[in-house]
Parts: sequence; C-alpha cells; structure tokens
Amino acid sequence: MAVSIDVCRALPKVALHDHLDGGLRPATIVEEAAAIGHRLPTADPEALAEWFYAAADSGSLVRYLETFDHTIAVMQTSGQLRRVAAEFVEDQAADGVIYAEARWAPEQHLAGGLSLAEAVEAVRDGLAEGMARCAEAGRPIIARQILTSMRHGVPTTRIAELAVAYRHDSVCGFDIAGAEDGYPPSRFSEAFDYLKRHNFEFTIHAGEAFGLPSIWEAVQLCGASRLGHGVRLADDIAADGTLGELAGYVRDRRIPLELCPSSNLQTGIADTIAEHPFGLLARLQFRVTVSCDNRLMSRTTLSREFALLSEAFGYGLADLRRFSVNAAKSAFLPFDQRLALIERVKAGFREYPAQSAAAGLSD
Repeated sequence: MAVSIDVCRALPKVALHDHLDGGLRPATIVEEAAAIGHRLPTADPEALAEWFYAAADSGSLVRYLETFDHTIAVMQTSGQLRRVAAEFVEDQAADGVIYAEARWAPEQHLAGGLSLAEAVEAVRDGLAEGMARCAEAGRPIIARQILTSMRHGVPTTRIAELAVAYRHDSVCGFDIAGAEDGYPPSRFSEAFDYLKRHNFEFTIHAGEAFGLPSIWEAVQLCGASRLGHGVRLADDIAADGTLGELAGYVRDRRIPLELCPSSNLQTGIADTIAEHPFGLLARLQFRVTVSCDNRLMSRTTLSREFALLSEAFGYGLADLRRFSVNAAKSAFLPFDQRLALIERVKAGFREYPAQSAAAGLSD
C-alpha cells in the first residue's frame, strides 16, 4: 500500500535541489508585484498559482524557464529577498523538511541596485529569520544557500569567488543552471577549477534537457560533487540493466543524483511518474535523492513527491528512509554535521512504525 501524503509530510526530509526563485508563495508575488508596479497575468493568488503550473507544464525547459520572469521581478531588493528566503524556510519546515539548500543566481537580482554581496547577505538574513521562526514554532530546520551562475551567460569566476567568500556565512555550494543544450558545463571550467583549488563543494545541472555528454563533462571535466537531475544517465543503461561505463562510474563513485520527478515530467523526461527513470536508478542502487526543483512551477512539495513515488513504484517507509538518508549523506555540510543530520533522519523514521501500522500502511 502506498505511503499517504500525510505520513510523508510527517517524515523528516532533506531538500537538496530547490530553487529560491521557483518556490515563492503566490500571495507574496501578488503583494510585491503590486508594490513595484510589475504586471502579472492575474492578481488573484490562486489563479496565479494555476497560471504558473500551466505555463510550466509545456514539456519544454525553455518555456519552463520563462515563468521565472515574474518571480525574479519581485526579488530585487534586500527586503524582498529576505522575505522570500524566510518564507522558503517556513514552507519547507511546514512540509517536514529538516534541511534545505536554496539555490539562486545573485546576478539576476541586481536591478534594484543591490551589489552581489548585499544580495547574498539579504538571503542569508532571510534564511536566519526563517530558521529562528521555525525553531520558536517547534519545527527546527537548517537552511543554507547555493550560489548559481547562469550557464548561458559569459563564463566568469565572480559567483564562484562570491560563494567561497561566504562559505562560513550561510553559503554551502555553487551551481550552474539554465538552458542546458548548447551551454556545456565545461564553459565554466575556470570557475570549477577555482572552487576545487579552494576545496569548495559544487553541483552542476546536467542530464536534464541534454544527455550523456553533459553528464560526462560535469563529472569528468568539471568534477561535480553532485549532479543536478542527472536523470538521462538512464540512457547509459541497457534494457537488461547492464550499466555503461559512465553510468557505472557514477554509481561506483556514489555521486548523488538530485532527482526531481514532477519537474522532469514538465520538461519532457517522461509522461508519468511510473515511467520516470527514478525507479530504474533506485533499483540499481544509484545514490538517488528526491527534490522538488521548483515548488511553485510544479505545484508540488517534497512530501507530494515522496507520495507520488510511493504510489508509482510501491515504495514503503524503508525505501523513503533510504532516499532521505541518501540526501542527508549528500548535503553540503561538514562531515560531523552530516552525521548528525543522518541520525536525525533515522530517528524520525524510527518513530513511525507503530503509526504507519495503525494507518494500514505496509513497509
């Protein structure tokens, strides 16, 4: 029997791949847009939520990315960034998430006159505010930020340098994101070399809208610690389950895959969750993790993603625990903090056997 969304919501979860500008509350967008005179498709929060989902649900990554014009427009001041970051933390905690990494591209948030450092500090302060509120409410959560460069821009090291500068001040990693086809990871090789010289963690969007060459570059040329999506690694797996050399390397090295099932359906990876390569990759023991990508655009939560996977593949609590532990192991945290996070996940799942049996669930 599938694990219900209510049970999934109560389980301790770890969100590794969640874009700050893809998870705003519709009401926040409406309020902030009205304050700056930005025109939206509708001023009704519920209708706006539906618009975002419909616009993103096109099967095209390029069209999907166009929806961010409206969210980024209301994230251009320190106050706006603090608000969005704080609400990001509160919404994650309300969904049972105990650790979350918010990724975003500071260079897209300078239209209001902020410097790169001021933008990062605004998000830092918002995350701290959100964590404090959640702790007071009895829902403790740890939140960090990943700084992102847009891969279609002119390659530069400035965001990588910014990330390293704030490595002990809420920033835990670096990423490149945006349209994948035509913009290979190796374009940012100088940035990745800089990060490696400074012993800094980074993930790379690869294997979502483009195939194996993108993954190979991310892993072998750039040295990614994790793969953002990486779902097209399934193209290197034969029908009988035999792994190709790249897939075998990724599995052997335990490189984490930041899989985002609902988002992947919107960008054309599969037609249904049951057809998503997640099931194959999990069965073959890749280090699969579960994330939302963009909660607003996919009209989802991490609990919903867990429930959908449980329904599609028959996963029980033991499977969901494995995915959560995988994510905790892969968090961009120091080793001792990862150990504490792993134990927190395990402890949370240990509380559930009696309740799950009472709910008629099987593991």
